[in-house]
Amino acid sequence: MSHEVDHITVDVVYALPKQQKIISVTVSPETSAIEVLKQSGMQTFFPEIDYDEVKLGVFSNLIKPDRVMEAGERLEIYRPLIADPKDVRRRRAEKAVQEGRANKTTGGKIK
Repeated sequence: MSHEVDHITVDVVYALPKQQKIISVTVSPETSAIEVLKQSGMQTFFPEIDYDEVKLGVFSNLIKPDRVMEAGERLEIYRPLIADPKDVRRRRAEKAVQEGRANKTTGGKIK
């Protein structure tokens, strides 16, 4: 005996450095990630979320906005990086060289 599931629950998560919000959303099966996000109302709390540019994930894996969500999954909303991590490391290493504290740990080349 099989019966159709008419609703599933998905958690939508958005985290800032000092704040995190989790909203549980009940949707019909076959609902895409972007639709779950829209139905969550998360943008009400965080207007900076741009549906056209947002990066989404499940279990720390990037997914496409049209991916169908499954019951019990957690939809993660990723904030855009403010700075490229490689640039940040490079600047940190250059500063270490200038301050004379470059070594294997800081990554700066000792001149």
